[in-house]
Amino acid sequence: MIVEKNTKKIAKNKKPSKDSVYTSAIGRRKTAIARVRLYKSMPDHLPGNIHNIKPKAGEMIINGLESGKYFPTADLRKIILSAFIQEKASGEYFISVKVSGGGIHAQAEALRHGLSRALVKENEENRKSLKKLGFLSRDSRMKERRKFGLKKARKAPQWSKR
Repeated sequence: MIVEKNTKKIAKNKKPSKDSVYTSAIGRRKTAIARVRLYKSMPDHLPGNIHNIKPKAGEMIINGLESGKYFPTADLRKIILSAFIQEKASGEYFISVKVSGGGIHAQAEALRHGLSRALVKENEENRKSLKKLGFLSRDSRMKERRKFGLKKARKAPQWSKR
């Protein structure tokens, strides 16, 4: 008796097809996670109908808010747009982002990481310049855990001789 097994292989790094509506990527920094979607052609509405926003090319929506409202300072906006400025692709896409965890600066850097990864998925030629700037590498530095008997991760209680 011969038993056949289903031998379909699943591709791990499946490239997006040309028909796909968006290109997605995940960016991380410390404990912040950014889920990024690049829409090449404008969708009629966003999944989940985020606050009834009508998408426009060159616009970025972060957690239901415009990027200028979510990241109020110029430094943070410069961080999130640096990948697009490098590739000169700022007006081509509508970007939808969900960010969670970490502080606001870590969220901005996670968003830059996710945007860089999505741009590389969209066009492999972007990889060389973004890699040189360090936008494709995850900055995994995290706060060290507190150890038993210590006040903080490494700070010991004051020692007294008697």
